[in-house]
Amino acid sequence: MKNALKNASLLLICGVVAVGVACSKKPVKTAPEVEATPMAQPTPVPTTVPKDSSFPETTPRADDMTLSQDLASLNTKGYLRDVYYEFDKADIREDQRNFLSANAEWLRKYNTVKVLIEGHCDERGTSQYNLALGDKRANAAKDYLVSLGIDGSRVETRSMGKERPFDMGHDEAAWSKNRRAHFVVTAK
Repeated sequence: MKNALKNASLLLICGVVAVGVACSKKPVKTAPEVEATPMAQPTPVPTTVPKDSSFPETTPRADDMTLSQDLASLNTKGYLRDVYYEFDKADIREDQRNFLSANAEWLRKYNTVKVLIEGHCDERGTSQYNLALGDKRANAAKDYLVSLGIDGSRVETRSMGKERPFDMGHDEAAWSKNRRAHFVVTAK
């Protein structure tokens, strides 16, 4: 009987230990909380509209002599406006969208014209960084035009980085003029 009591006690102790081990909570390791970093908001681009509905191709009037000018004259007349950017950004600024819309309207009217969009930067930053930023700026302007119905095959892009500043100054007034997408008519 002593053995039976001893075995029962031993069995009871083993059962309690087993239940205790099985039911014990192990601390849950969690990843440390990471503060969410705000993501850069891409430039809102208008919804692409089919060319044949909202943006019909227009043809110049018979007395319109615009395309009779040579390319140099077309580029100096200011038919296409430059678009300016904030420091270290390639998003189309709200106040610059109207200029891109006007450029798109002009390109729709003169539907044989091809353009080059040059992406420019101010003098701050490395040459390599500014070449990449200039490329983003030129492509942002092109993407905006395409979203407004301009055929992308008519628009070429090139980064100029900081190599060809419009204003040679070394202050914010000069730098703000150099952060731009510059439009050049390349074919008519």
